Amino acid sequence: MEITKGIFIHDLSLFIRPISSLIVSDFHIGYEEALNKQGTLIPRFQFQEILERLEKIFQSVKQAHGIEMLSEIIIAGDLKHEFGTISEQEWRHVLQLLDFLATKASSITLVRGNHDTIIGPIAKKRMVTVVDAAARGQILVLHGDKIPDKKILTKAKTIIIGHEHPAVGIHDGIRTEVFKCFLKGKWERKTLVVMPSFNVVNEGTDVLKELPHSPFLQKNLESFSVYIAADKAYQPVALGSLELRRC
Repeated sequence: MEITKGIFIHDLSLFIRPISSLIVSDFHIGYEEALNKQGTLIPRFQFQEILERLEKIFQSVKQAHGIEMLSEIIIAGDLKHEFGTISEQEWRHVLQLLDFLATKASSITLVRGNHDTIIGPIAKKRMVTVVDAAARGQILVLHGDKIPDKKILTKAKTIIIGHEHPAVGIHDGIRTEVFKCFLKGKWERKTLVVMPSFNVVNEGTDVLKELPHSPFLQKNLESFSVYIAADKAYQPVALGSLELRRC
């Protein structure tokens, strides 16, 4: 599904057709180990599911667009989970993930997220470029935890961010099911697209119930469109209409 001109949803990713690039966000590798340290016992199944889901995305891009080897994969922040250290799980699985992605694209760019304060040693081992913003023509990829300098924003017509982990709870009688989703709206006359997280342990933050975290989403959220990412991308609906249904 095309979410905006030349940019297509493929499961939890965005494919930018004009430059043959894929955007993914918020893996939070090491999340299970962090929970284990806090006393929450959870099996470490996420990494294998991430690889399987990514492989399906690459096959989907190939079938839909005829692209087998991407020009670039951009990770829109929070590749790892721990703030002030690199855990054993992060060392092992982040390197394995980067090795896997390197077989699918000519280059990998990591946009630094708020959880990526100590990412340099890992990135250096795999020669991954780490940036605060990735400008590709009139498309700007940011993490979304802060608004950058106006000079970075000037040429952008479309801004893509992560950080928010958007999801929506859909009611069916007394049952509510939460789905990861994309959000699309306007921020200062620019098209803003918010990506779901690639963390498969939880669905994310229900934007119908929780206040937004990103400074890009502090106003007019009810005017945004919701693209649910489940077994497929569903037709968009207005977030405001979902809010009315919830009430």
